[in-house]
Amino acid sequence: ANAADGLEKLALVLSDAQVDLNPHQIEAALFAFKNPLSGGIILGDEVGLGKTIEAGIIISQKWAENKRKILIIVPANLQIQWQEELSEKFYLESIIVDGQVFRNMLNQGISNPFEQNIIVITSYNLASNRAEYIEKIPFDLIVMDEAHRLRNVYRPDSIIANNIQKATAGRFKILLTATPLQNSLLELYGLVSFIDDKVFGDLESFKQQFLYIRNSDTEAFKDLTERLNSICIRTLRRQVTEYI
Repeated sequence: ANAADGLEKLALVLSDAQVDLNPHQIEAALFAFKNPLSGGIILGDEVGLGKTIEAGIIISQKWAENKRKILIIVPANLQIQWQEELSEKFYLESIIVDGQVFRNMLNQGISNPFEQNIIVITSYNLASNRAEYIEKIPFDLIVMDEAHRLRNVYRPDSIIANNIQKATAGRFKILLTATPLQNSLLELYGLVSFIDDKVFGDLESFKQQFLYIRNSDTEAFKDLTERLNSICIRTLRRQVTEYI
């Protein structure tokens, strides 16, 4: 029934959208809907497979449910691109809150510039510098693009990631990254703990259990995969060559 509900929801949302969807994108959106009680999900598709569109579907769904407190945190150079995609493909209005806009709003007496009736797009730097303002808003959804920037959150010197993690705790989050893992399994630990720190527990026990997995036959590997499957969905280019 859940999948059917999810598909029905999606059909309504997408009847207006200007997007040609591939099956893996629908699957990713359904994966997000399937798990409403979790702290969020990681969309880890390889580059070029449309993670922005997957996020757009989920944002549209929240919007259709009247859940209008939506924040998108991206590298500064992607803010305009996100605004255009949301507008052109999903007919969703958004505002880019950069440092200048933030200061102007404060000067106009607006007590919290991140509190808007439309989708707010901001940068990692501003979200970190003004984290206390984000923390005050009960966002329905927070999307973070290029989220591998947060993967070292387990390190105290990773200031931006730490600030944003604290400010967004308890909100439903979607992390988009084509490279959830580059150098060490600890990065995966960092990203997952951003969404749900109960999946792996504390850093020390994660290290003991998983850090030195060398082959995929071990129990530890199966355990790791199982835990990740509840929170992360990843499509590889070779899996979808017939559509792309």
